[in-house]
Amino acid sequence: MLMEPVTFSESGGIRYLHFGTELIQGAMRIRDPNEIYLEYNQQMMAWLLFLETKPGMRVAQLGLGTGALTKFTHLHCLAVKSTVVELNPAVIVSARSMFSMPDDDRRLETIQADAKAFVKSSKYKNSFDAVQVDLYDAICDGPSASSLEFYNGCYNILKAPGVLTVNLFSRHKSFDINLKNICEAFDNRVLLFPESHDCNVVAIAFKGPKLEAEWSNVSARAKLIKDKTDLPTQQWVSGISRENARQELKLSI
Repeated sequence: MLMEPVTFSESGGIRYLHFGTELIQGAMRIRDPNEIYLEYNQQMMAWLLFLETKPGMRVAQLGLGTGALTKFTHLHCLAVKSTVVELNPAVIVSARSMFSMPDDDRRLETIQADAKAFVKSSKYKNSFDAVQVDLYDAICDGPSASSLEFYNGCYNILKAPGVLTVNLFSRHKSFDINLKNICEAFDNRVLLFPESHDCNVVAIAFKGPKLEAEWSNVSARAKLIKDKTDLPTQQWVSGISRENARQELKLSI
């Protein structure tokens, strides 16, 4: 299979990943390689708001990029095993050689595979507490996996309770297609972050029993995450509660 070329650039102390075009596929602050530099990438960790990390917990990352989410989980979530699925072997090599991603160990497994096939495998049914999806090609005209079949697969590999986070493009026709299919696969149990830079919108979808909580309790959880990991979670709760209908007074999803 012909793979997209992996290229790099640097500016202002930031190293960028590209797939042979000027479009950015990921970024890392060179003096702080474990920081999640991009705002939408930070929001992809929002499953931490709803799930307590514990021994035996598993997270799947579909699409590696610079390995920002993988590095963060490996550093801060010591009880969690991460499984990374990336089709392009050059992306795996570049994440390790250019973006400081650690080698595989007992808490990190990297699989070179197509994410669309991965989520269909019966081997992984009900295997993961959280799934993070960030799948884009060189054109970046919407996620490279968008079908209802794909999102049904994401639902199937999640445990219950389980949380899915997906990076979407808000100002592209792919947004409505993806959101419709996520909502159908997850029985409309979907929340959105407000749009961040470059039109990125992160969707959060839920599997398992209905979740109800006071926003004050979710805010306390966000503060705990910030104190432990330095993730800028201060605006997460207010952003999610404002962006989603019927969520203003309390979280009910």
